[in-house]
Amino acid sequence: MEITTDVLVIGAGPSGSIAARTIAEENINVLLIDKKSEIGTPKRCAEGILTSTLDELNIKPDKRWITKEVTGIEITAPNNKTITFDDKTVKLPDTGYILERKVFDKHLVMDAIRKGTKVMIKTRANTVKRTPTGFTVNATRLGQEITIHTKIIIAADGPESRIGKMAGLKSRTDLKNMASCIQYEMANVKLEGNNVKIHIGTVCPGGYIWVFPKGEDIANIGLGILKSHTDKTAKYFLDKFVQNNPILSEAQIVEINVGGDPLGGLVEERYADNIMLVGDAAGFVDPLTGDGIKTAMLSGKYAGIVASKAIKQEDCSKKVLKEYYDLTKEHVGNDFNKYNKVKEFLLTLDDNSLNKIVEEISKSDMSEVTVTKLLKIIIKASPKSILKLGKLL
Repeated sequence: MEITTDVLVIGAGPSGSIAARTIAEENINVLLIDKKSEIGTPKRCAEGILTSTLDELNIKPDKRWITKEVTGIEITAPNNKTITFDDKTVKLPDTGYILERKVFDKHLVMDAIRKGTKVMIKTRANTVKRTPTGFTVNATRLGQEITIHTKIIIAADGPESRIGKMAGLKSRTDLKNMASCIQYEMANVKLEGNNVKIHIGTVCPGGYIWVFPKGEDIANIGLGILKSHTDKTAKYFLDKFVQNNPILSEAQIVEINVGGDPLGGLVEERYADNIMLVGDAAGFVDPLTGDGIKTAMLSGKYAGIVASKAIKQEDCSKKVLKEYYDLTKEHVGNDFNKYNKVKEFLLTLDDNSLNKIVEEISKSDMSEVTVTKLLKIIIKASPKSILKLGKLL
């Protein structure tokens, strides 16, 4: 079977779905394919999202995929001192939700379908070959070989992206910047309140542990580590945390998720003639927090906008698609460069230094939380940081 489309989006995660929806809204033929038999599985996400992200992407909150409304965040230092930022203590820049990604991702795909996107699941792209007008993709759908002809490919196939490599892009994240992540969804957790909980220090070398509440007694508990900081596995540290944390003493695992998280910042070669990379495939993951859902969807939006223009202009060259690079650099990349510098500095700190920073934050006026204020506090607690962070103020 042969199929012809203007744009082929490979990968039906949030970035791919938003790209497809954006293109379909311009009445352009777009096909979205995904190798999985069920959209949204397996999840590789702590499932948190800011309300402003939904507003920015014109996604109406739906109780079917919201499991919890988050009221704040608690950060616990190595010495177990905890600082809390919530609507009772500070003026938060935003609030958020904990999602059920299996439902949320399907919602995004269904929305793209309603706008005119054609969708094929259980469809794996096997080879990508350039043609004078774009690409020919050989794929397998439910055991049947199909050929897809397209003018533009938007690759949204995750951190192990094969599509960019097959198209000739140097799009792989360096292994030193690939965090090893594991998460347990657990029931019978002794939760209090609706805050996200973060634990820092040697409890999780080169990363942090998160506890995201999903219900009265349900939570995602996970972590990501950089292998350059330990010779032990991510599972070792998560199991140790679960065994030693009182709120998890009677909890049991109902789901396990594992995977890599690219923390090196945006991939430089994220576009070429007739192709753009979005989401994890192009490194759209905050290097400091590991959060990727917001920036993934933004990358999909920008790729969709640029692809639509290119199709209408009948010019899908690298010169035209460079607008995607420029948009993502301006709205995402510049911030990522700053966060990368903060991350690199924080990775040099021992538990004692982290304790001092948390202590300094607890003594400071945090009636309004800003990045600049936090940077000043870090520098005050650790004067040597001014050499690396001073230019960011």
